[in-house]
Amino acid sequence: MAEILIVDNDIEARKELCELIRESKYSYLTTYEASTAQRGLLLLKQNQPSALIIDLSLPEMNGMNFGRAALELYPDLPIIIVTQLKMFDLAQEAINSGFSSYLLKPLTKNELIHTFDRVLPKGLSKEVMQSMNSVNRLDSNDLKNPIESAIQFIQSNYSEALSLKGISDQVYLSPSYFSKLFKEETGMTFVEYLSFVRVQKAKGMLRLSALPIDIIAHNTGFSNQSYFSTTFKKIVGKTPSEYRDQFHWEYHKEVKV
Repeated sequence: MAEILIVDNDIEARKELCELIRESKYSYLTTYEASTAQRGLLLLKQNQPSALIIDLSLPEMNGMNFGRAALELYPDLPIIIVTQLKMFDLAQEAINSGFSSYLLKPLTKNELIHTFDRVLPKGLSKEVMQSMNSVNRLDSNDLKNPIESAIQFIQSNYSEALSLKGISDQVYLSPSYFSKLFKEETGMTFVEYLSFVRVQKAKGMLRLSALPIDIIAHNTGFSNQSYFSTTFKKIVGKTPSEYRDQFHWEYHKEVKV
């Protein structure tokens, strides 16, 4: 996956890093954030990112130990230390631990790009584009099962502006006949199913990232935050903020236990 995990208890530093990535040629990378080592390890265990960025001064565990724990999970994971601590001994320790880079705050865009150029897998952007292109096409062989093909297409392209007519055209059915078949096979209308898929994807982002809610709304295909919040509450029974707060409360409760 083309993802970057940032573990830093300084929220402003995380925002600056995310902004640098968004404004660079690596804007296709998805960023996830954690403010504690425990949260960061939880995210790491759920999915291996393309690279890990760590601050050395973390609550509950220093960044060096966190990085070593990450390498135990994924020995080839590129680890980038970003810190305000300008100390030769720490830089040497980072290198000896197998980390990929040791950078000083505040970072410049050029420093970050140069580091990504060096440590990220070659051809990563090409793989991402190929993946996007492949899910944006329906194989003609799949048209023997038009509703199944439509469901797969929705699952892969939920963040795009999808319409009943657009999907029915993809599977060469009239909108009315497609709508009838879709409801018979899924028990939901096209709009209900699309909203359900988008909300499920949003739930994962709310649990696993610190992205603002309006960004999550946009990334999951909703036209605006208000419509996203209304739809989310209708399906989940809670607003996006309430859902995120409940998850974090349950997580911290488990940690204390």
